Amino acid sequence: MANARIQVPGAIKPEQVFEVRLLIRHPMETGLRHDDIGKVIPQNIINSITCRYNATEVFRADLFPGVAANPYLSFFIKAVASGTLDVSWSDDAGQHDTETVTITVTP
Repeated sequence: MANARIQVPGAIKPEQVFEVRLLIRHPMETGLRHDDIGKVIPQNIINSITCRYNATEVFRADLFPGVAANPYLSFFIKAVASGTLDVSWSDDAGQHDTETVTITVTP
């Protein structure tokens, strides 16, 4: 199953816009390659990524076969309050996962 690395700044001021960096380990098979014996490797890509900040959706992406293995995404959100940032994704094989990081907002 895929796993992710989520990077956010250590301390954030209220109302500050900050960058979230996300790297997900996943092979992102397009369905166009063959294995050593010539059998087609079935398509298995991450098709949906959702990010929630304190249970409010702040980012969503739909991915397609043209995305490389181990996709990297970067986006910006505004700090409202300390809490959690939950990133969830699912793939064509029906697998899904969620990673959580803590956001610390300090005056």
